Amino acid sequence: MRTALKRTVSPSIGAPAVHLRLRPATMARTRRLGTTILIFLLYIFAFGAFAPVFAPLPSISSPSSLSKSSDGDRKFEIADDMFWKDGRPFRIIGGDVHYFRTLPEYWEDRLLRAKALGLNTIQTYVAWNLHEPRQGQLIFEGIADIFSFLSLCQKLDLLVMLRIGPYICGEWDLGGFPAWLLAVEPAIGLRSSDPAFTNLVDRWWGILLPKVTRFLYKNGGPIIMVQIENEFGSYGDDKEYLHHLVKLARKHLGDDVVLYTTDGGTRETLEKGTIPGGDVFSAVDFSTGDDPWPIFKLQKEFNAPGKSPPLSSEFYTGWLTHWGETAAKTDAAFTAAYLEKILAGNGSVVLYMAHGGTNFGFYSGANTGSDESDYKPDLTSYDYDAPIKESGDVDNAKYQALREVIAKYSAAPLTSVPSNNEKKAYGIIKLQKTQSLFDVINFKDLDGMIASKNPMPMESLGQMFGFALYVSNFTAKGNGSVLSIPKVHDRAQVFLSCPSDGNEEWPRYIGTITRWSNIPIDLPLTKCTSKQRLSILVENLGRLNYGPYIFDQKGILSSVYIDGRPLNKWRMLGVPLHNLDDDQVVKSIIPNVHANILKASARSGRKKLRNKIKRDPEPSFYSGQFTVDEVKDTYISLRGWSKGVAFINGFNIGRFWPSFGPQCNLYVPAPILKEGENLVAILELESANPDHSVTSVEQPDFTCGPSSSYVHQL
Repeated sequence: MRTALKRTVSPSIGAPAVHLRLRPATMARTRRLGTTILIFLLYIFAFGAFAPVFAPLPSISSPSSLSKSSDGDRKFEIADDMFWKDGRPFRIIGGDVHYFRTLPEYWEDRLLRAKALGLNTIQTYVAWNLHEPRQGQLIFEGIADIFSFLSLCQKLDLLVMLRIGPYICGEWDLGGFPAWLLAVEPAIGLRSSDPAFTNLVDRWWGILLPKVTRFLYKNGGPIIMVQIENEFGSYGDDKEYLHHLVKLARKHLGDDVVLYTTDGGTRETLEKGTIPGGDVFSAVDFSTGDDPWPIFKLQKEFNAPGKSPPLSSEFYTGWLTHWGETAAKTDAAFTAAYLEKILAGNGSVVLYMAHGGTNFGFYSGANTGSDESDYKPDLTSYDYDAPIKESGDVDNAKYQALREVIAKYSAAPLTSVPSNNEKKAYGIIKLQKTQSLFDVINFKDLDGMIASKNPMPMESLGQMFGFALYVSNFTAKGNGSVLSIPKVHDRAQVFLSCPSDGNEEWPRYIGTITRWSNIPIDLPLTKCTSKQRLSILVENLGRLNYGPYIFDQKGILSSVYIDGRPLNKWRMLGVPLHNLDDDQVVKSIIPNVHANILKASARSGRKKLRNKIKRDPEPSFYSGQFTVDEVKDTYISLRGWSKGVAFINGFNIGRFWPSFGPQCNLYVPAPILKEGENLVAILELESANPDHSVTSVEQPDFTCGPSSSYVHQL
C-alpha cells in the first residue's frame, strides 16, 4: 500500500539516504486538490484557524556566545562511583522540562520555577519529528528553537542532560520519529541496525549534533551528559544498532563526552539496553515506590568498576493519562518520601516530570495493551501531576513537599519560589457554525483526489497528522449491507450519499468504527438511482510511542468489505488541518486573510447558512470571537461538545474529547492571545454543544466523560 514511495541515494549527501518520491501524476493530483482545499478552508473560515500548529514564534534570544571558564578546565566526568564537575564531586538533582511542550515565551518562567524547586540540571528530549516534519524540511525556530532553550539553561546556571534519541518515547507521536519514515518503501526497521534506517539517523544527527557541540560543558555550555536511545532494553536487543549510535555520537561530540543510556531497573532490560565496551554510563528508572538501592546495586553490574554513580534518570513524580481514564494522581508525601530515599544515600535523581506542559496540535502519542488494537491515546494535557503544573503553577502540595526534601540535600540555598502566573476567565464565547467539512469537498469532481485500487495509509498520501477522507462507490443490496474494516487507525466515521442524483445531498452519518472496538456496522438501503457513495473520514489520534507495535501507520490499513467482499477503486484526500504552510500558494495568501479577519468575522456574523436542515452529527467548523482587555493565561472549557480540534488565533491548542473524558478544558497560554479581538475556531466531529458556545475559565478540569475503571494512582 506504499507503492508510490521509493528508496533513492541523495547525491548531495553522498551516502545512501531515503527520500520520499511520489509518482509525478500522484504529485500533481495531490498539489492541485490540496491547494484547492486549503484555499477553500482559508476563505470560508477566514479566522485563520488553520495556521500550522507550531507556526514559527519569535526566538526569545539569539544563542549567545558561551564563555569558557578562565582556567579552561571545565570538565564533567565519572570516577569513584561519583559524578565530578571541575574536579569536585557533584550530585545531579534534575528534572525533565521539554522545550516542545511549552511556548518559548514561557521557557524562562518554567526554568526559574524548576530552579526554585532546587534543581541544578534540566533533562530534555530532542524531538526529531518536530525538527524535520517532512524529509529535508528542517525547523529550528519558534517552539523548535532548542538552541535558545539551551542558552536559557546556561543563563540560569542550569546544567543539561540532553536525550538525543533518535527514539525518545515521552508520550510523543511515534516516539519522536518523523511520520514520513512510515511511508518509505520497502518498509524500514525502526530502532534497528537496518541500514535504511541508520542512514537516515546518520543524516539527522549529522545536522543536529554539530549544532549541539558548542553547548557541551567542555566548550563552555550547559550539556554535561548525552543520552543514546531510550529504554531500548524494553524493546529489543540489537547491539549493533546501539554501537552504531555510540560511534556516531562520538564522531560528532568527541570521546570525552559522557554518554548514557536509560533502562528499567531489571536484569533483563539492562542486559538488552546497555552498551558494554562502549564506555557508556548505564542509568536506571523504576516505579516510584520501589526500593531504589537494590536497583542501584544491580546498576553497578552493568557499568565499569568505579563508573556507576547511583542515578535514577526518570523518577516519576506523576503519571500519564489516556482519554477515557480518570486523571492520574500520585500522593505528594508518598512521592517526596521515596525521593528522600535516593537523596539520603547520596544518590542522584532526575524528576520525570518536573514540568509536563502541553501536547499542542497533534503531537500527543499513544500506548497499547496486550495487542495493537488495545489502543490508548494520550490527552492533550501533559500535566503529568508534576510539581510544576501545566500552566506553571507551583502553589501545590507536591511542589512544596519535594522542595522541602531537596532543600535538605542541596549544596546551595534554594532560590525564592515565584508566584503563580495570573489567570483570567473571559467568559462565555458564542460560536456559530461556519461550514460543514463536506461543504468544501467537491464530490462531483473526484479526479483531483489520489486514486488507488485499495485504500492507502495516510503517510503515503503525504498526510502526517489530522484526517484523511476515503471515498468509493458500491451497489447496495435490497435489504441493506454490512460494512467491515478489519484494520483502521484510529477512528473512522462512515457516511453514505447518492453520487449520481442531480442534487447530491450531504453525506449522511451512519456510524463509527474504531481501532479499539472494531465492530461491523449495518449500512441502510439508500434510495439512490444507481450506486451509493461510501465516504469514510479517518482520524489519526496519535501514533504509538512505546512498545512492539511502534510502526504505527494511520488511515485504512486493510481492505474495506461490503457484505464480505472487498471494495475496490478508492479516491483519497488528506484533510489539511496541521501543516497549512507547506503549500507555497496558500502561504502567499495567509497575510491577506489575517488582514481581513475582523471584516470576515463581521460578514460571518450576518451570513445565514444556505441550508439550515439539522444534519448532526457531522464534522463542522464553528467560530467566534472574544475580547481580551488584559492578556493572561486562560482555559477554554469544551464541556458539552463532543470531539474535535480547537484553535485560538490560528494556533492549534490540541484535541478535545469531553464526551469521553477526562479532560474538559484546554490550556491557552497568554502568548497566544492579544489585546482586543481574539478568534476561537473548532472542528467538531460529531454533535455541537446545543448553545454553540465555549467558555474561557481560570482552572483546568479533568472531570468530563464517563468514570473509568482504571486509574494509575499511588
